[in-house]
Amino acid sequence: MKLTSIIAIWALFWVLSAFLVMPFGVRTADEMGVAKVPGQAPSAPANFNPRRIILRASVLSTVLFWLYYANYVNHWITIQNLDITPLLGV
Repeated sequence: MKLTSIIAIWALFWVLSAFLVMPFGVRTADEMGVAKVPGQAPSAPANFNPRRIILRASVLSTVLFWLYYANYVNHWITIQNLDITPLLGV
């Protein structure tokens, strides 16, 4: 696998991971007992920390990528395993 492919696939995993980890640990102003800024939505996070999201997304995407790469090298799950046409009766 080329280095550019590795970077591109890891980046896709990173974006997916960022959206997956973003809601964990977020609290609203009401839940934390702090005052809202005028015009703030009631559901807006009061403790948004992008560094924590970047770190969590990076760790998760790295783990997912290495699982993907191990499958790519060892052929644990192939396209033949994903063939559902016998189940459909075609």
